[in-house]
Amino acid sequence: MSEGGVGIDPAIREKVRSVGGELDSSRRSGSFLQIDQRTQLVSTFRKDVEVLSIQDALEKYDWMEDYYWRAVPADKDEYTCEVNCPEVNGYFIRAPKGAKVKIPVEACLYLYTERLKQKVHNVIIAEEGSELNIISGCTSHPGVASGMHLGVSEFYIKKGAKLSFTMVHSWESDIEVRPRSVAIVEEGGVFMSNYILMNPVKLVQMYPTAYLRGRGARAIFSSVVVALKGSKADIGSRAVLQAEGTSAEIVSRTISSGGEVVARGHLLAESPKVKGHLECMGLMLSEEGRIDAIPELESAYSDVELSHEAAIGKIAEEEIFYLMTRGLSRDEATAAIIRGFMDVGIKGLPPQLQREIDKAVEMVGGGM
Repeated sequence: MSEGGVGIDPAIREKVRSVGGELDSSRRSGSFLQIDQRTQLVSTFRKDVEVLSIQDALEKYDWMEDYYWRAVPADKDEYTCEVNCPEVNGYFIRAPKGAKVKIPVEACLYLYTERLKQKVHNVIIAEEGSELNIISGCTSHPGVASGMHLGVSEFYIKKGAKLSFTMVHSWESDIEVRPRSVAIVEEGGVFMSNYILMNPVKLVQMYPTAYLRGRGARAIFSSVVVALKGSKADIGSRAVLQAEGTSAEIVSRTISSGGEVVARGHLLAESPKVKGHLECMGLMLSEEGRIDAIPELESAYSDVELSHEAAIGKIAEEEIFYLMTRGLSRDEATAAIIRGFMDVGIKGLPPQLQREIDKAVEMVGGGM
């Protein structure tokens, strides 16, 4: 097993960096890299965080039974049933009670073998009063055009804890991806989930859910999705507000440059005195693509505040013209508008990842 990124193939290292992996102990609190089903790297660089493979965590802690398959039912669908198998691997990340882990932990799930079905199960625990920041990149080896990634992630945010989780996907054009994620948020806890998809992919289908079970718990979902020609992204987020004083915000920015996007969002009030806002915005950059925005609000109580807004459109020619009068070329003006549209306030992205996003903006903007 490699420690600190030593000995990792340069081509793999470069791909890992493209999805936010630094493989640098001075920039990360811990690192985890899984290639196909094998743990390639697992390191913890700070005393206030723990990173293990899921198999090691299950062996080390008897109490893992209280978390493993407790948020996501093993029989939820045919894909979770496939992940519930002996050869599954994945990561375990834990911030102990009161720990403030300011430097991110990184985790990368890497598909190396053609036509492989990668099966992953992750458990993340932010214990009472802790803070944890995770950047998780999922990608495939150059030239590995087909395969499947099945990933189950269970998040537990304890009383007063704060967890920021940024997932970046960069796959090849014939790979199918089906994550299944659930977060359980206790009293006063905060769960922030960011999702970024910039590259062609056959299919991404996911609908992460946060259950806000304690008074004052909060969830924030932000997603930026670019669907290029031939890609299909069926994505969404759901927040179930189960205690008074809970709140949720779901914001998605989707761009179709010839691909298909289904942008879902669901706020479900199961308690009085809760708040939520849902925003689904779509930008069409091609005559061939398609975006379906499906926002849902649901409540059996009158004293809740739930709202949504949804819009799909194209870049107004007047906006481009205005920026061109300020000295920008047409491509520069288009890229600036797209960049502004995609800005949902995701902070602290690694420079390499930000450069990949900028390249994607230039690519989709150049297609207009």
